[in-house]
Amino acid sequence: QVQLVESGGGLVQAGGSLRLSCATSGRTFSRYTMGWFRQAPGKEREFVAAMDWSGGSPYYGDSVKDRFTISRDNAKNTVYLQMNSLKPEDTAVYYCAAGGRPYSIVRITTTRDYDYWGQGTQVTVSS
Repeated sequence: QVQLVESGGGLVQAGGSLRLSCATSGRTFSRYTMGWFRQAPGKEREFVAAMDWSGGSPYYGDSVKDRFTISRDNAKNTVYLQMNSLKPEDTAVYYCAAGGRPYSIVRITTTRDYDYWGQGTQVTVSS
């Protein structure tokens, strides 16, 4: 059974940091692009960051560039999202996702590009 399980969310003050983790199991996720999305109440799910199977050339949504960093450890089947300089507008449920073709380096930034999703973890940034 394919599973993605996020952890690390919580409440933090503006300017603070959090590190999200996404543990995967049930499939060889090391072959696929791993991404992070977020969804605030009343808004559509938004692309945050992604990294292809090789771990090179991560890419980010405009609203998080230079503040968030995605990384992955294929040996541990885990992907991370380091979030720094957090702002109240970063408040959302954060989702981990896996998708794309095996060994592809094509950048994918829409929800329909991803086949597997975690249950989400809440991040709340207070002002």
